[in-house]
Order: sequence, then C-alpha cells, then structure tokens
Amino acid sequence: MAEVLYVHLLFPDTIKVATKQEGIERILRQSPKPEAVPPKRIASLTPGLANTGPGFNTNRPYHVGLILEFAGKWKRLRPDERLRMLDDDPWAFKSYVMNLRLESAMLRDWPNTPRPQRCALLHLVHPDTFEPIVSIDAKEQIATAFENLVEDPDEDVDRRLQEIRAALSPTHGDAFSFYDSDIECQWKPKPAPKRAKASSGDEQPERPDGDEAPESTGLDGLAESLCLPVRFLKEIKRLLADKWQVIFQGPPGTGKTYVAQELAECLAGASKRVTLVQLHPSYAYEDFVEGYRPALKKGRPTFELKSGPLLAAAESARSDPDHKHFLVIDEINRGNVAKVFGELYFLLEYRGRRMRLQYSDKQFSLPKNLYVIGTMNTADRSIALVDLALRRRFHFVEFHPDEWPIKDLLRGWLAENGTPGTMWVADVVDRANELLRNDHHAAIGPSHFLKEDLSEADIERIWRHSVLPYIEERLIGSPGRLPEFELDRLRAKAAAPDEGEADNAQQ
Repeated sequence: MAEVLYVHLLFPDTIKVATKQEGIERILRQSPKPEAVPPKRIASLTPGLANTGPGFNTNRPYHVGLILEFAGKWKRLRPDERLRMLDDDPWAFKSYVMNLRLESAMLRDWPNTPRPQRCALLHLVHPDTFEPIVSIDAKEQIATAFENLVEDPDEDVDRRLQEIRAALSPTHGDAFSFYDSDIECQWKPKPAPKRAKASSGDEQPERPDGDEAPESTGLDGLAESLCLPVRFLKEIKRLLADKWQVIFQGPPGTGKTYVAQELAECLAGASKRVTLVQLHPSYAYEDFVEGYRPALKKGRPTFELKSGPLLAAAESARSDPDHKHFLVIDEINRGNVAKVFGELYFLLEYRGRRMRLQYSDKQFSLPKNLYVIGTMNTADRSIALVDLALRRRFHFVEFHPDEWPIKDLLRGWLAENGTPGTMWVADVVDRANELLRNDHHAAIGPSHFLKEDLSEADIERIWRHSVLPYIEERLIGSPGRLPEFELDRLRAKAAAPDEGEADNAQQ
C-alpha cells in the first residue's frame, strides 16, 4: 500500500516532500516489521512532475484505487503482452490504461474521477510519448490553441501534442514545458483572482458589489479553489436546474455559506447578481418581502412601504433575463421560516404564477432566472422549525465531515497548503468525530483548520479556543467525557492504530 501511495505521489509538485514522506511512513508504521522509505526514493518525490491542482489530492482515494486495480489486472497479463506495451507500443499501453474496466463499487459508480491518475500513469511509463499533464481538458485546450501546427485536428489528443511539441522545439528547446509562462499564456485562460480561504466557521470576506467574476473560471476552476470535486458542484447545478432552490445542510464549519456564495457568483457570472440574506429570530416578513418602515418626510416621522431583499432580487432578475440571479439565504432555520416567507411558500413551487402581496396589494411572481440557495446548521436545535412544506420545495445537499466530499476536504487542503508535519490534524479530527458519532450533527467541520501555513501552535490554539468549547457545549450532561477530546490524547491515539487494526495489518 505504501508503494501504491508512492506511485501516486510521484506526480504532484505542489505537495511538500516532507508531507509526502509522512503520508507513506504513516502506512509503513502499521507493518509488524519496521520499514522506512529509502533516501533515494524520498529524493525522487521532489519536486514532482507537474502541478496537479487540489482536485488530484481531494480525490486521492479514487486515484489510489485506480492504481490498485491497474496493478492487479496488469500482473494477470502474459509477460509478452506486458513487455510489448512497456517497450514497443506506448499507444497500446494508453489504450489499455484508458479503457481499463474498473470493478470496485467506488470506482464503478464514478468511472471518470480517476482520469487524472490514468494520465499520470501514461507519462510515468512512457515519458517520451505522453506529456506530464493529468488534465484531459488541459490537453484539449493546448491542442485547440495550437491547432495550426496539427495536420489532423480529429486525431488522438496525445498524438496532436506530439506534433505540437515537434513544431515548437526548434524555438523553445527540446525540454520545454507547456506550462512555461511564454507558452502557457497562449492556451490557458486567465485565472480568477484568489479569494481568501476560510479560517474558521463559514464566514467569509465579501467581494465588492458589482465586481465581475471572470467567465473563464467555470466550475472546474471553482472546484480547484474550493478543494471540492467538480462533479459535486455539477450535481448541485443540476439540482438547481430541477427545482430552482437547494439547501446546504450540515454541522458548523463545513463551508456551507462559503460554497453557497462562491457557487452562486460562479453561476451568475458577477457578484452584483447575488443577494445575500441571513435569517435570525427577529427577522420577519416585513424585513424579507415588504413592509412599512419608519421614515422622515419633510422633517416629520412617518411610515413608508419598502421592498425587502426578495422583491429587490426578483426585480433585478426580471430586468436582466439573460443571466442567472441568486438569492442566498444563510442560516435559513434560525428564523420563523413560515412567517418570513409568506407567499413565497406558494411561489417557490409554482414559478410563473402570480400572487397578491399583502401590503402593496400588487401581483407578484418569481422570475425563472432567480435561484435560491439556503444554508442550514443541523447542530442548531432550531432545526425543528423547518417544516415539511419547506422541505418539499427544496433539494437538500449534505455537508457532513464524515461523508463525501467534505470527509476528504481537510486532507486535500493540508496536502496542498499545509506546513510539513501537520497532516496529523486530519486524523485527530476524524478520531474526535468517531467519539461524537452518537450525535450525527455534532461533528467537527474542516473549516477550523483551513489556514495558509498552518502551524502546530495554530492547531493547539484553534483546538483550545474554538473546537473544545464547541465540544463542551455538545456534551452537556456528560462532562466526564471532555478529557477524551484533549488534543494530545487524540493525537496519540490517531498515531497508533487500534489493536484490531494492528491485528489486521499483521494478517
């Protein structure tokens, strides 16, 4: 298993070598016979062969699973078949790897997820034939940008890249990379400006109103920046197309609000097309839809009828029918939803139908280009206020630390941005969530630790002042259990496999 992970980690150049070594040695420590990675092999892990992007790390279980299935099937081939594909026919090797039928349930359900690892295997085995690029989309972008250098634009993309390399080598040298700045700028879309990542909880700094989100970003770029699988975001997009409204639900610190805002801006194309509202116990219909508000008229106090964010968002969408508009309702279960929404209960289900508003007496309908994304904290006891009528009108998307894709988010983030030696915090969080498994909604979210250059001192500070107080609140009535969640104790248990795990390793 350590060898399989080693093969996977040969490729990414964005993971520090100490982090790679730690991951491999964590597996080796479970062996009854002490093993260590030879220094020569460690040296081969740095700097890596290519920038693979966060998705390569986030989807590691699928990529490792692909290597396991490949190795098992490869060993069952006749020796002469293996030799032919290794020595004489790289294109037969490509056909074998790219068409390899996957049998494990995990990979069978998501066959396209490990495609980057398939591309990585091509380069590892035949580096003179296949480029060190794991993204098929990137390969197609390069081939399209330099199609004037290609004889047949319908040919296999790797053959086209061979032609392009041969044409560019006289001016750029034989060892050039398609990611060299003077070449990359000719084929790669301009990246979106980086946004601040979560430090703890779901709160995020806002982009100034009207700031355009570059159209080139797309869901692929957003998935990389969020360390989430792109198919997860595409599934949410499909749910929005079906019902117009979704709710992200899960414990605090799982990134619900951040993902809701980022996804809304990505799909809308600009932040000015996104309206953000946060519900709370004192929020009412008059705040959300319309109502009379105190005002001064000619120096005298009076009341004026004012539109709330719902009417404003609907009017904005109606005046701009060529674009999608979004209403993001944060903490949707903190308000009295039935009282806040009013006529919206009917209009959410019957788009295009009109209803008379109770204050202005005007006919109102929801435009079909206005979408709603809500977030709901399932650890909040006010969850009971969300009734079945509301649930029927929304699709629900789970953001839970113990379930895909949030389960792998912290490890992917640490692999991409972490300081060497901090990967253990992901094991600690998993161990703590196992202890909290009787309370499904009490799990600890990864956002607490999504910090650039996270240090051990940062981890200890976050655990003491953010995580432990949260756990203590969840353990009301069982104060004797709090010592189980001390950081040093959890870290020691995470580093040492359970007796059952050790027995399995020995077997």
